[in-house]
Amino acid sequence: MPDSVQRVSRRTPLLALALDRGSAVALQQQLYEQVREVILSGGLPPGARLPSSRTLARELGCSRNTVVTAFDQLISEGYLEGHAGSGTFVCRVLPEELLGAAPAAAQETRAKAPVHAPRLAARGRAIAGLRSRNVRTHRAFAPGVPDTENFPFDVWGRLYARAWRRPEAALLELGSPAGHQPLREAIADYLNSYRGLRCRWQQVIITTGAQAAIGLATQILLEPGDPVWIEEPGYAGLRGPLLAAGARLVPVPLDAEGISVAEGRRLAPNARAVVVTPSHHYPLGTALSLARRLELLEWAREAGAWVLEDDYDSEYRYAGRPLASLQGLAAGRGEVGRGEAGRVIYLGTFSKVLFPSIRIGYLVAPEPLIDAFTAGQAALGALPSALVQPVLASFIDEGHFATHVRRMRRLYAARQAALVAAAGEHLADLVTVAPDDAGLHLMAWLKPALAERLGDREAAEIAAAADITVAPLADYFLGTPRRSGLLLGYAAVPEPVIGAQAARLGAALRARL
Repeated sequence: MPDSVQRVSRRTPLLALALDRGSAVALQQQLYEQVREVILSGGLPPGARLPSSRTLARELGCSRNTVVTAFDQLISEGYLEGHAGSGTFVCRVLPEELLGAAPAAAQETRAKAPVHAPRLAARGRAIAGLRSRNVRTHRAFAPGVPDTENFPFDVWGRLYARAWRRPEAALLELGSPAGHQPLREAIADYLNSYRGLRCRWQQVIITTGAQAAIGLATQILLEPGDPVWIEEPGYAGLRGPLLAAGARLVPVPLDAEGISVAEGRRLAPNARAVVVTPSHHYPLGTALSLARRLELLEWAREAGAWVLEDDYDSEYRYAGRPLASLQGLAAGRGEVGRGEAGRVIYLGTFSKVLFPSIRIGYLVAPEPLIDAFTAGQAALGALPSALVQPVLASFIDEGHFATHVRRMRRLYAARQAALVAAAGEHLADLVTVAPDDAGLHLMAWLKPALAERLGDREAAEIAAAADITVAPLADYFLGTPRRSGLLLGYAAVPEPVIGAQAARLGAALRARL
């Protein structure tokens, strides 16, 4: 078989062809002209396989001879090529290209972009202007990337097959916009027992991730222009849904106890919401102190503001007991009992604890917001796939989730220790790296000589040129960065690789000093 045929897709395209039997033009000529036009317009790319003559004759309701005659003409003119036993394919080089004349459609495709860029809304410009790093996640040391080599896909596959071999009728219907009830029940049980929440399963709303959960909550609760506190520095991925809701972002600095409520009061005392990562700040790793948690809840009660608690990696804590959630603390202090239903909306995701493409997150809504959030989810159409939800529910209910978390916690703790040791051996003159009680990355603080000479963004570019991914702390500041550092992810990097990659990073940086 010719090499050109071996590389083409075996998939047969659907063609929008129709024959007009009332026309004076012969049927084979009509078919010839239509197929030629589809080829020249790019609808059939070079190397594409055409339906067989029998199939096409059956679909068009004509004789096979009509199709064969049209194909023969296209083959003779150099548009198609036939291979015995393989089928009929579009030629790799068309006659127009051999003659140096590109088809009109191709000329339009290659035309230069318009001189005037399309006008964007102010909100659209803000969203499109967010800094985005093209992270190749298979490289060390990409932050926020979990290990997927050790995920129990055999267990997952069995649960998936069991759920969908003979699915319940309810799974084939749209169901509740809030998500699959067994999954909501499993998540509520897990949060109440492990994270100290106080919630009913009806409060759990399944989303496509933490960002979608923030988007849902803010679309429902905020008016355009409402100020919202965000941590400075903070997770840049949260800015998109906030801007999409029309929020005015107010970066509030952190200190040793977490987000500074006093600074927040000074900058925007009447903010409508605050987004925080209290258990393990992203990216610095700070835990919000109890005193600061109480101060934040008190401000939210006074201001009538909402606290969006992003608990993105609570499962991976390597020392001490897991920190209690703000939602549980608020419920325990009696906000619900006073009829205010609490001010905390709890957000979580399975992307970091399982695998990124699972695209399943959730929020825990205060009781009075359940109906509004459920209706909003339906109206916005951002419904998570039903394919994964019953599988994940069984994965949690049958204990596989807890087993996986315990296994990965041991694995990640060992990899973090390996990174600390490797940094001490290969990077000690460049950065300061200390262990952390939780998370999937460590902060590498640039020492003065490196910070003054290169800065963290240039250091990240140098690392990328050496095929190493690190994230500069500057990307997590909305305003002017106040410190220079690099985020070093270790979760997806096997221990034997960590030392060699740390040495490679150190050599690349020293070469530029």
